[in-house]
Formats: sequence, structure tokens, C-alpha cells
Amino acid sequence: MQKISDVMTKSPVSIGKDASLQDAAAAMAKHDVGSLPVTDGKRLAGIVTDRDIVLRAVAKGASASARVADAMTRDIVTCASSSDVHAAARMMGEKQIRRLYVVDDGDLVGVVALGDLAKEAPPEEAAKALKKISAA
Repeated sequence: MQKISDVMTKSPVSIGKDASLQDAAAAMAKHDVGSLPVTDGKRLAGIVTDRDIVLRAVAKGASASARVADAMTRDIVTCASSSDVHAAARMMGEKQIRRLYVVDDGDLVGVVALGDLAKEAPPEEAAKALKKISAA
């Protein structure tokens, strides 16, 4: 059984919940990503996306100095580093998500993207997950 810990990106770039939206946007630009896990210390508190910043903050008149916590999504699908790669691919398809945050004992330890799983899961399983994610 291949584990998530074998394919995940360890110690992903993250941002603190009290950081500003400007800091989050700058980090996204610097690392060429559209989302960042939001942490409270080592604990995963949520996720903030470029879309969250625009729709939940800027569109409502919030300033760039507003806190990340005010725009982030709090309900996040996670898995443990000991999770099976195949089960994670199925979960991503069912939940229609492209990234799965890896949490052990509440602490963010990694992130796994659909592309990471596609390298390890059987091609038909990865294709099925992608089809489900892309639907709707």
C-alpha cells in the first residue's frame, strides 16, 4: 500500500490566519499558486484562494490589510500522512477537490495534488477522479 507520505509535498508554503490579504496575495504570486493553507501555529485553520480574496473580501470593499481569517474557507477536506494513495484519489473525486491537505494530530504536514496522485494511482482511478472533479 502506497501512503500519502510517499507522494505529498512536505512542509507546504502556508500563511498565518492573522496575515493580511495583501501578504496572502503576494505569497501566491511569489510561489505561483492560487491557494494557500492557512495555519494557526502548526494547526491547519483553513484555506484561502485567490478567488476567496476577490469574492469574499475585495468585492465587499475589504482593504488589502484585512485578515486572511476573514476570507478563508474553514471547512477543509484532509487526510493523514498514513492514508492510502488510492483512497485519497477516490476522496478527491467524490469531494471534487484538486488538493488534499495532509494533517497529523491537527498539524499541517503536507499537501498532495491530483497530479501527485496520478503518478501513483492506477491511471483509470486518476482519470475517474479527474472526471468527477471537473464535473459540475
